[in-house]
Amino acid sequence: MSLAGRCIAHINLATGFCGGERQTELLLRYLAEAGWQQLLVARGGDSLASRCADIPGLDINEVSGGILSASRAFDDAALIHVHQGRAIKPAWLQSFIAGKPYIVTRRVEKGPRQNPLNRSAYHRASRVISISTAISNSLHKFDPTMNIQVIPDCSSALRVSRQRSASIRKTLGIDQKAFVVGHVRALVDSHKSQQQIIEMARNSINSAPDVLYVLIGGGSDEESLRQQAGGLSNIRFTGHVDNVGDYLNVLNLFLYPSRHEGLGSVLLDALEFGLPVVATRVGGISEIIEDGVNGYLFEVNDTRSMLKTILRLCSDPKLAAAIGEENKRAADAYTPARMGKRYELIYQNVLDSLI
Repeated sequence: MSLAGRCIAHINLATGFCGGERQTELLLRYLAEAGWQQLLVARGGDSLASRCADIPGLDINEVSGGILSASRAFDDAALIHVHQGRAIKPAWLQSFIAGKPYIVTRRVEKGPRQNPLNRSAYHRASRVISISTAISNSLHKFDPTMNIQVIPDCSSALRVSRQRSASIRKTLGIDQKAFVVGHVRALVDSHKSQQQIIEMARNSINSAPDVLYVLIGGGSDEESLRQQAGGLSNIRFTGHVDNVGDYLNVLNLFLYPSRHEGLGSVLLDALEFGLPVVATRVGGISEIIEDGVNGYLFEVNDTRSMLKTILRLCSDPKLAAAIGEENKRAADAYTPARMGKRYELIYQNVLDSLI
């Protein structure tokens, strides 16, 4: 089948812009460079549609987010790629209405709800992809007969400006002797456990005054977390930022104490920047971080052990540098091109089966 007949429709009905939406955008950009015709179905006026507006050759259908309106937005696409849980239902409907095949990428560890509609929607998909083995295991509990392929997320290929990074250091009051421990993610404590970071900052403010904690991002718990950190001189909040690469460039260590995690795609960016990682042993994180090799893993809430390891890496720059170099090598397995090529093979196999 020629390129002219290979339009891929991508659907993501999320509000806001989190890791799954960033991965959708990265795949769209890779496929555009590879010559695929593409259509994006996304919520009108939301971040994903606006951020993808400059992608060459990409058509965008903005919808209200309702299942029926979204199900009518696929035009002449040959294949639908579902990138978000709610979006599977419009693709499922379209498969009945027009016989269009669809594939599903599952990004969260918690399995779909057990009901006839969800079982039918996943069973009818031409392919089901998970971004980690942990998610595959969850899907097998939902349906033991499901054939699932694992395709990990990719790093974001973030740009860096030394001038902007220098400005960030000045703005945040980071001096040359500081050991900067950073965390990038939406500030939602029930998921990302940022209260644990505040606890570590409080417990190390006197014993390790050179360790500075930086929480990069905004979110529903931002104001509450700022209040909890009141009076701590060793913690900074940046609020929402777009130039994440410039912030990662000022860090010495990446801290990720999540309570649950499908994969943790921001860790792939930490690898690319050569940052040692201290994280929790949940979900797909252990598929990225090998304990004692390119980072250290701990049980949820074990802030004492996490802090002990942070202070060890602060006092042992050679160890931190060695782990950082290992992470740079590991990042080569998670480029947008590697991820994109694996999806291309799936698209081609599904489309070829229609001939």
